[in-house]
Amino acid sequence: MTYLLALDQGTSSSRAIVFDAQGRIAAMAQREFRQIYPQPGWVEHDALEIWDTQLATAREALAKAQLKAADIKAVGITNQRETTVLWNRKTGQPLHNAIVWQDRRAEPRCAQLREQGHGALVQGKTGLVIDAYFSATKLQWLLEHVPGARAQAERGELAFGTVDSWLLWRLTRGEVHATDVSNAARTMLFNVHDNRWDTELLALLDIPASLLPSVHPSAHDFGRVAAEHLGAPILIGGMAGDQQSALFGQACFKAGMAKNTYGTGCFMLMHTGQQFHSSASGLITTSAAQTGPTPEFALEGSVFIGGAVVQWLRDGLHAIDSSAEVQALAQSVPDSGGVLLVPAFTGLGAPYWKPEARGAIVGLTRGSTMAHIARAALESIAFQSAALLQAMSAGTVTELRVDGGACVNDLLMQFQADLLGIAVVRPRVTETTALGAAYLAGLTSGLYRNLDEIATHWQAERVFHPQMPRDQAAALMAGWERAVRQVCAS
Repeated sequence: MTYLLALDQGTSSSRAIVFDAQGRIAAMAQREFRQIYPQPGWVEHDALEIWDTQLATAREALAKAQLKAADIKAVGITNQRETTVLWNRKTGQPLHNAIVWQDRRAEPRCAQLREQGHGALVQGKTGLVIDAYFSATKLQWLLEHVPGARAQAERGELAFGTVDSWLLWRLTRGEVHATDVSNAARTMLFNVHDNRWDTELLALLDIPASLLPSVHPSAHDFGRVAAEHLGAPILIGGMAGDQQSALFGQACFKAGMAKNTYGTGCFMLMHTGQQFHSSASGLITTSAAQTGPTPEFALEGSVFIGGAVVQWLRDGLHAIDSSAEVQALAQSVPDSGGVLLVPAFTGLGAPYWKPEARGAIVGLTRGSTMAHIARAALESIAFQSAALLQAMSAGTVTELRVDGGACVNDLLMQFQADLLGIAVVRPRVTETTALGAAYLAGLTSGLYRNLDEIATHWQAERVFHPQMPRDQAAALMAGWERAVRQVCAS
């Protein structure tokens, strides 16, 4: 029993990965599921389809690894955050499709809360800004718009959960209704200072406390996978929201350690230890994955368009046939030739927070080519991430650990190191979200003694050291900020 099974439930697919005790991948399985768009701005998932695909991948990964349930020491769960499920406790049936984190239907309620002056209260208790991104107003919408839901909730017949809670409920055949602090912290109902559901916020949003799961540290005995699912009972020993799980999987256990996930967007988290830091730059303060009862925190910021800019080069401009071609095209020129691409296709996220901004390419000359634009597109990912880390850390971070699909691009990673003036470190195992959940489960099950032992398993595959003079990097960042100001002023 030296293997760990991580269930990685994402926005577009469910995955399962089997890791050995050294954190190496033994097998992996993945299945996509439907994205449901009832009307503009609304995004839903079928919660039963999420469950079916997640269970299927777990079985498939075990089969690929030629392992049985008895070979698995523990299971860890990591998940898309904020996505909201409401189900009947007796039947286990969802009352409605899950409302996905991207869904904006609750924005009118959020605007009302902001106008009523509740922003400081919510941020002070939860570390979050009032936004439809988080679960609370999604849940309130379900209670108010699903026929009979509020009456059932007040009778104690319903259960609310984010995707982790939903999977845990199904895995344990309804025996356990629970979540961990990192997911609870994304609901806008959880006081992160004392790790409890907040009665004042529940009253503000008119949400019955009986709906809520119990909350535990991220490394915890959450119950057992029922034998009928995988062939034998298995301890469920870890649970964390995807970005906090990735921070844990990168072994960023101490204050000042940071990671950036380069996906469709970019998610950067910096561990702040036991210190709750409010940001003046629009960053979110969130609970980090916790191995004990003491609250631990992280600052989090999001870049809306990261790797998606490469998809735009492929699908919008038809500049490349596949995303893998972008590095060669960008490297065919020594630099961007003064071209800057600000990919504000859906506005700009932290630290700018300009939802009305739209994208632009500036600095074009007659000598500009598609290669210069491709290089500027790649560099835009690094520019946005550099601005985010500067707002987050004020120079205290000594290295940035990276993961996500775009981190395999050497040109991008080197440019990131050059802009930041610190090492950018790519690990051997880049599936750090799933690895974090596995590590948490390994701690609970006793496979690992402590965080120090886990840290020894984390290994760098390549370190990108800054090669650019600091004055040149500063000039490039100043040029980027000028381009951003142009976009925001137009």
